[in-house]
Amino acid sequence: MNLADSAFLRACRRQPVPHTPVWFMRQAGRALPEYLKVREGVPMLQACATPDLAVEITMQPVRRYGVDAAVFFSDIVVPLKAIGVDLDIKPGVGPVVAQPIREEADLDVLRPLEPDDVPYVTEAIRALTGELGGTPLIGFAGAPFTLGAYLIEGGPSRNHDHTKAMMYGAPRLWHALMDRLAGIVLAHLRLQVEAGASAVQLFDSWVGAVAPADYREYVLPHTRRIFEGLADLGVPRIHFGVGTGELLGLLGEAGADVVGVDWRVPLDEAARRVGPGKALQGNLDPAILLAPWEAVERKAREVLREGRQAEGHVFNLGHGVLPSTDPDQLKRLTDLVHEA
Repeated sequence: MNLADSAFLRACRRQPVPHTPVWFMRQAGRALPEYLKVREGVPMLQACATPDLAVEITMQPVRRYGVDAAVFFSDIVVPLKAIGVDLDIKPGVGPVVAQPIREEADLDVLRPLEPDDVPYVTEAIRALTGELGGTPLIGFAGAPFTLGAYLIEGGPSRNHDHTKAMMYGAPRLWHALMDRLAGIVLAHLRLQVEAGASAVQLFDSWVGAVAPADYREYVLPHTRRIFEGLADLGVPRIHFGVGTGELLGLLGEAGADVVGVDWRVPLDEAARRVGPGKALQGNLDPAILLAPWEAVERKAREVLREGRQAEGHVFNLGHGVLPSTDPDQLKRLTDLVHEA
């Protein structure tokens, strides 16, 4: 099959599709026994920097579920680690930064990302595009706000106190930080597309913490710069955030072709908030997969029905696959979406 004819890329471009395409955030790993086996004793960042491993893990859900797209196995902090930021991913905690960024001098650690910083990314993506054939590969990166929040807080945070204090109290420093991160993220995404990725997704996991007016002032210009900087590559650009129901219109305004929706807003309402000219992705609550199949099927059909209100719909979860998910549920869900 020709890549451009894939149901996933057609839905992203709001073209007619033979069936609703489906993939799952965090499908590469988390719940798969074969993933746990190859990851045994291998720290996350080491796994991301080992091309053979990244290829194998990216392929596993494609083989098992028959999803319509593969998502590159990596982590949002990979480009930061690659340019020399002292950080690690602690199991059960998440990214932890040794020296949080709190003042201007701290920005020096954020130099531009060069292709030579991440040769393992290019190598893995080239190998994957050969192996995937007609299945598109989605490259991804974390958005400046979310990366900035980790760097400022020093790790995951419930309230993002230091982050918001800098945003409101030191706007010049804030924009300087966002500007550097936007440059790094843009370089990282371009590199993935140039190596062969067919689409990209920008994850802004924490941006639901800001109000719409603050998003417009402190976040939007930097996100827009990334999407505009990818425009010449001609690949679909997906934008996803958690808890972003109030920001859906702005996420589209930032320049994405596809707006990812979490499970809090029904897709028909999301289509209204986002407005015309965009496809939607989402948005089954990942926790439903822990319930009996009858409940999963009922809810999935509801998502498909609501998704028809969008100009294009890529079926997905409203956030990542939970580690305790039974892979057989994901297989049945993939088949259901294809048949429905």
